[in-house]
Amino acid sequence: MKPMIWHPEPEDQQVNHYLKNVNHAPYFTIAAVVAVAFCLVTFAIVMGAI
Repeated sequence: MKPMIWHPEPEDQQVNHYLKNVNHAPYFTIAAVVAVAFCLVTFAIVMGAI
C-alpha cells in the first residue's frame, strides 16, 4: 500500500500552470448566447403582438 503523504512531483507545477491558463469558463460565449436568446424571445413577443 502506498503511503498517504503527498509529495510534490516535478510535473505538478507544469500541470497547474496549464490548468490555470486553459481551464476557464467561456464567459463571452455564455453572454453572447444569453443575449441572442433574449433578442429572439423579444422579437417573437413583438411579432406575436402585431
